[in-house]
Order: sequence, then structure tokens, then C-alpha cells
Amino acid sequence: MRVTARPRNSCAMLKLMNDLDLDFKGLKAIYFNCTLTKSPEHSHTDTLIDVSRQIMEKNGVEVEVIRSIDLDIAQGIYEDMTEHGWDKDEWPEIYKRVCEADILVLAGPIWLGDNSSEMNKVVERLYGNSAELNKKGQFNMYGKVGGCLLTGNEDGVKHCAMKLLYSLQHLGYTIPPQADAGWVGEVGPGASYGDEVDGKRLGFDNDFTNRNTTFMTWNLMHQAKSFKKSGGIPAHGNQKTEWNKGSKTDFKNPEYR
Repeated sequence: MRVTARPRNSCAMLKLMNDLDLDFKGLKAIYFNCTLTKSPEHSHTDTLIDVSRQIMEKNGVEVEVIRSIDLDIAQGIYEDMTEHGWDKDEWPEIYKRVCEADILVLAGPIWLGDNSSEMNKVVERLYGNSAELNKKGQFNMYGKVGGCLLTGNEDGVKHCAMKLLYSLQHLGYTIPPQADAGWVGEVGPGASYGDEVDGKRLGFDNDFTNRNTTFMTWNLMHQAKSFKKSGGIPAHGNQKTEWNKGSKTDFKNPEYR
């Protein structure tokens, strides 16, 4: 039995597209480039960040890219490491900008199948501020969205993404659908993302990387805009301040059942 496909209603689809609110002005995004390469040397991770960044900027999002290795960010899990033996720590000022952003993207290379030491340092510093609360009494990153971008050779994108997306949601960020993307090359030493090989930029024609990076970027913008309009995640059943006051919002201790 032959089934003839019905033509799509192009007018209805066009109306649906016109009804979409695609004005993303007022949103802010921060990309952490956790490369191990200091400026001004070239970063392959920065090349992939550019793919996502250009989509955001084209649609009115204010974007800042922070190359963490260029900054004096102390190692540790406290809000300000100068209070714990370090002479200098730029993290407190950086964290203020993180709090002002609606979108956070952690981007970095894969080494030995895992995230870079710079990436781990940034995640640890974010964790050091995790006890802070917003005005509603929720953890501070409620109502913000997060994603990740990864570059490297051989393998490890999914492994690294799982660790990063878990960390972000644990800190309070909302992870929209397909919020990770990456590119890896062939096994063994060789060229990396964006390098010129035989007259072509390596990875630029990889449809999987291009599609996932684009989908991640748009999903981050859509979710961030939705939170911006609605005022974030509703403040009920998720306020540490109320929990500490004794309001358990339908929690019942199993010992008393």
C-alpha cells in the first residue's frame, strides 16, 4: 500500500514562525574558555566558541568570553581565596559578572580523556559560591541556564559533558535540551579543530558539530528568555530560607509515616 505524503501547510508554519518572539536583547552570556593556552596564542576551543557566540550576538545577546588561564584565579573552593592564604584572587570580581549573566557556557579542551585542569578550577570556584541565595531565597543560579562546548582528539566529549552538565545543574543552573556540543579528531597526535589541513579548516564541515552547537545555542537563548519573562523558577518548595525556618512544603519524615 502506497502512502502519499500530505503537503505541509506552509502558511500555518509561516504564521507559527512569525508568532515566535525572537528578540533576545537584554540577555547576557558568559563563555569560560578553559584552554591551557595563554593569550595571545591561538586556542582551538576559542574557534568553536566563535560558532556559538556569533549566533548569540547576531540575535542581540551581550556576550563575554573569559579565558581563565589569562587571569589570576586562585585554586580553591572558597569565595575569596585571599582570605585563605593566597596573595591574589580575581575570582570575586569575575563571579559578579557570572551572576549578572543569564547564560553560562563552559568550554574547554579534552586532555587524557577528561576536562582540563583550568576547567576543574573554574567549576570548583563556582562551587565555592554555591551557598549564596537569590532574593527569593533560592540558590543563586536558579533561573539561569548552562551548557558546554568541548574540543580535543580521540574521544571524551560525552564523558566530559556529563561531568560539566551535572555540575552546572547541581549549582542551580537549568540545562535545556541538547546543551552540549563538541568536536574530536582522529586517534593519536594530529591537527585540532579549526587547523588548516589540505586547504580546509578542520571540523568546519562536520555537520554533527555544527548542528549540535547551533541547537545548543538556540536552546540556551530560548530557555534564558523564557526565564527572563517569567521571573525564573517559581519560588515554592525550593527556598533554603523557608526550609531553614521549618517550612518543609509537603515533605513528610518517613519515620512518622
